[in-house]
Amino acid sequence: MTTMICNTCGQKAVIRMRQHRLALCKDHYLEWIIDQTQRFIEKYDMFNRREQVLVAVSGGKDSLALWDVLWRLSYPTAGMYIHLGIARETEYSDLSEQYAREFAAERGLPLHIVNVEEEFGQTIPELAQVSRRGRSKPCAVCGLVKRHTMNRTARELGFDVLATAHNLDDEAAFLFGNVLGWNIRQLRRQAPYLPEKDGFARKVKPFCRFTERETAAYALLRGIEYIEDECPHAVGSKQIEYKNLLNQLEEAQPGAKLRFMLGFLQAREDGFFPLEEIVEEDLDLQPCPSCGQPTTTGGLCSLCRLLENARAG
Repeated sequence: MTTMICNTCGQKAVIRMRQHRLALCKDHYLEWIIDQTQRFIEKYDMFNRREQVLVAVSGGKDSLALWDVLWRLSYPTAGMYIHLGIARETEYSDLSEQYAREFAAERGLPLHIVNVEEEFGQTIPELAQVSRRGRSKPCAVCGLVKRHTMNRTARELGFDVLATAHNLDDEAAFLFGNVLGWNIRQLRRQAPYLPEKDGFARKVKPFCRFTERETAAYALLRGIEYIEDECPHAVGSKQIEYKNLLNQLEEAQPGAKLRFMLGFLQAREDGFFPLEEIVEEDLDLQPCPSCGQPTTTGGLCSLCRLLENARAG
């Protein structure tokens, strides 16, 4: 078996990235991730060092790796963990929160915690049961709650930007699903950043061009401890199916996922799915009379309607 050699220093490499035709040793790989993250932040004009960044953390590898990289780049950051009340029998949410707490404590970083059950009266699985009489999957309800909570927390605490750890696998799978259904509205909204507007915080994805394998390698090499189990409700989700299909393509054609994503972003620059059209779509945004968050419904927002049904049921 041929030993991989670091393309930078000639020492033994710990990772080979076929899509980049690049192999790196531990030190140069960690340096590469940090340098590339800074490059992405600048390329997409996400934020600067004078702005306060709220990092959404789940206790998993991607979000803790992102927070670690931004910390090492000396950006002013705080974390936010949302306790979803998932899988009490396996303590999934409790363990995830523990990893987030330990990470923050080791680095002396602030961590804001929102407990869904304390905040809204029920856990995510319980809210899913009352949503459309139990026909909604927990993932749909979870996404709704997290988006609402992250935006509200970022705005209320005065952060300039909300950073999530969506990686290339996440973004390519999301893009694949939206192209399959030609969901134009979602295609217009998929970007490395979304500007703040009418009650919505600026949202950025500094890891959008790293694969899940690359972020996992960073976490492992940095010695970051994280929850390794997937959310039990994610089994059988469409996103996982799309990821599996794209992984098969990636195995046969290294770099396929990155080309797919970059081709879409280039198409946007060429005038397709322009980000500016979001502004026109959102002209009718009004504050929810219950929570104050922006909504297009003209009445209660989606989350407040869900909570109202939960209280009634």
